[in-house]
Amino acid sequence: MKALDELTFDNRFARLGDAFSTHVLPEPLDAPRLVVASDAAMALLDLDPAVAETPVFAELFGGHKLWAEAEPRAMVYSGHQFGGYTPQLGDGRGLLLGEVYNQAGEHWDLHLKGAGMTPYSRMGDGRAVLRSSIREFLASEALHALGIPSSRALCVVGSDTPVWREKQERGAMVLRLAHSHVRFGHFEYFYYTKKPEQQAQLAEHVLNLHYPECREQPEPYLAMFREIVERNAEMIAKWQAYGFCHGVMNTDNMSILGITFDFGPFAFLDDFDAHFICNHSDHEGRYSFSNQVPIGQWNLSALAQALTPFISVDALKEALGLYLPLYQAHYLDLMRRRLGLTTAEDDDQALVERLLKLMQNSGVDYTLFFRRLGDEPAALAVTRLRDDFVDLAGFDAWAERYTARVARDGAYTEEQRRARMHAVNPLYILRNYLAQNAITAAESGDYSEVRRLHEVLSKPFEEQAGVEQYAQRPPDWGKHLEISCSS
Repeated sequence: MKALDELTFDNRFARLGDAFSTHVLPEPLDAPRLVVASDAAMALLDLDPAVAETPVFAELFGGHKLWAEAEPRAMVYSGHQFGGYTPQLGDGRGLLLGEVYNQAGEHWDLHLKGAGMTPYSRMGDGRAVLRSSIREFLASEALHALGIPSSRALCVVGSDTPVWREKQERGAMVLRLAHSHVRFGHFEYFYYTKKPEQQAQLAEHVLNLHYPECREQPEPYLAMFREIVERNAEMIAKWQAYGFCHGVMNTDNMSILGITFDFGPFAFLDDFDAHFICNHSDHEGRYSFSNQVPIGQWNLSALAQALTPFISVDALKEALGLYLPLYQAHYLDLMRRRLGLTTAEDDDQALVERLLKLMQNSGVDYTLFFRRLGDEPAALAVTRLRDDFVDLAGFDAWAERYTARVARDGAYTEEQRRARMHAVNPLYILRNYLAQNAITAAESGDYSEVRRLHEVLSKPFEEQAGVEQYAQRPPDWGKHLEISCSS
């Protein structure tokens, strides 16, 4: 394991030059202190988890110190925000400190969010507050534990620095890890500003470093775009299967790697609601839960437009045509597994859709239903779950179809079925009220609940002793929390 001063930097994005980013130093936080750190994320950098408790750790990730080899840069990009194009955005409160490679040869961006003003801050102060930093940390690591592609979070550092939002809060920084921080909006920026040389340079950078296998194809850029389409189809299928709402699917929040990126007003479903809107600023419901699938395609279309200098329009349209079939295949496969099915039948999609409609009309807890469905033999499980539904006749009809489907599925023991279902159906998810409880305690200086919740969520499929409160339906107030973009 490495100490902090043993990290090896290779700042490949910074070497692209000033057309792509601006050199900016972090603005230090007052009295930086560790709130929470992820041992699993630290392992990606070969770091000894013990270094998180040292004073220099909080100083580095609170903006007070910097590695000599680091080269902090604020990236420039643009993007479509709620459907409208914004010509210039960029890192308004975050800095790419540099790229570190580990002993396995993997490169990881170190991105410090909440690091102060940059040339792209517009009217903002460049700061992040404690609550949003905790939420991003918990979400990044929780999604990863669920098997959903995501950026990672190394730590949150709190402070005494006052920050004004709707009220005065405390500033914080979160250290984000990803193999790349290039977004759809990077390509849009150079396309719409008519800078073909820089756009070609960016395309080569992404192709060579992140999609090298596409170099072997007759049309490397087209092969890369197809891979981006497939990765996003799979990611959004996992969002939908596990009830995750991103909340702000602007093109500047979409990673070129197809990972969950830039957490704002996200939420996991409590009661199933296909029309759920987790961002109280999204008045039209553009980024509602059910809309995430078509919006994913819309965003890929925006990226395709920016790639027309490299790929023919007909080829781009053909590649985009793969999105929905790939999404549907990934989603149905996941839902079959969540239902404990190991084979495929033609009516499986109708079985899933009927269940979701029944859940929608009855306010059934999305996560706990699937977990309890695997607790016992199918016939007994549906009998116990029946009382959660308003339309009893409708549920009885579905239950009859489901138990018959399970009987046809294959020969295995009930214990095998239970183990298989519990391996894909989490007992613990990051519910908004759990995050809020941890944030409330942290804002009073008690970080134990953030750390405990992080630990529970790092093993979402395993039943853990003494943490039953994290596997319960939320109280009524917990279902009605308003989450905004403000952080």
